[in-house]
Amino acid sequence: MSPDRRQLHRRRFSWICACATFAFGLLLARGFGAPASAKIEAGTRGPAWPPPPADPCVVYVQSITGPADVGIKPAALSRLAGWITGSSRAAVSLNKPFGLALDDAGNLLITDTGASTVCCLERAEKKWLRWEQVGKTRFQSPVAVARRRNTIFVADSALGKVLAFDLKGKLEFEITRELERPSGLAIFGDKLFVADSQLHHVVICSAQGKFVSMFGRRGSAPGEFNFPTHVAVDAGGRVFVTDSLNCRVQVFDATGQIERVIGSSGDGPGHFSRPKGVAVDRYGHIYVVDALFDNIQIFDDQNRLLLNWGEAGAEPGQFWLPNGIAIGHDNLIYVADSYNHRVQVFKYTGKQ
Repeated sequence: MSPDRRQLHRRRFSWICACATFAFGLLLARGFGAPASAKIEAGTRGPAWPPPPADPCVVYVQSITGPADVGIKPAALSRLAGWITGSSRAAVSLNKPFGLALDDAGNLLITDTGASTVCCLERAEKKWLRWEQVGKTRFQSPVAVARRRNTIFVADSALGKVLAFDLKGKLEFEITRELERPSGLAIFGDKLFVADSQLHHVVICSAQGKFVSMFGRRGSAPGEFNFPTHVAVDAGGRVFVTDSLNCRVQVFDATGQIERVIGSSGDGPGHFSRPKGVAVDRYGHIYVVDALFDNIQIFDDQNRLLLNWGEAGAEPGQFWLPNGIAIGHDNLIYVADSYNHRVQVFKYTGKQ
């Protein structure tokens, strides 16, 4: 798509979304919006959606560009070494965050494709862990991450494998069977789901790396894929896969049987151009990141569009080719704003 055509799509989409926000105002205020006790005054924490006079459902919290934004400062020795080499800022700042995940403790994991690294924000211990390699294998294009207890799983699309390692960077095992270009990861219980964009399927493994099964093939029919990218699993074990070039999200049961399809190609609300990250919150709302439209759309379990926010730009709530998304039990929403070199943090205020 040419730059002029992309800009036209964005302008049309923004206009249609503004109309949709007004039309959905009553639905949002009553069925999805915040109760009176959860109102946040406009301007106190940044932008909110939908805009006033509707009650806000999503509010901007902060942006994370590196450990300093979450109150973690490098040790004096590290700062001195960085000053000498001139690389301290580059060493800790995010370059192109891509994949996101949260573990059960709320620790945030980030793959940075621009720096070929993987980071982990350990909240309780206030640590920012960073890996450039596992054992003797250096990351080339880490695109997705998941964590189960003290094991971290990273899908590296250039290496064509999933690497599992501990917090000290020691390799535990690799997953290569039926993988060529792994692009998405999600873990649920003892199962690891791996989307492969080149082979157009999803592989199911055990948490110990053993192959279990796979589903999907290339095509456009329900259950088929055209370059799937991201994966998420909800509390009930349903699997959500962004079927990127089919411009939709497909929903499967835990065995890979198709249940329904969300969205289709188009430039209006409820449609997609390049869906990327997908996540499900504790209330069953489905969040889908669209990299081309630079926005996030939220759906209910009946495929109804509830809210969308975002546009092209670098201000809070604006995006430049966003990718991964992760949502915590505390209703915090993390979005990888890749080309703005940051992770934006929002909060869903609708239920307390």
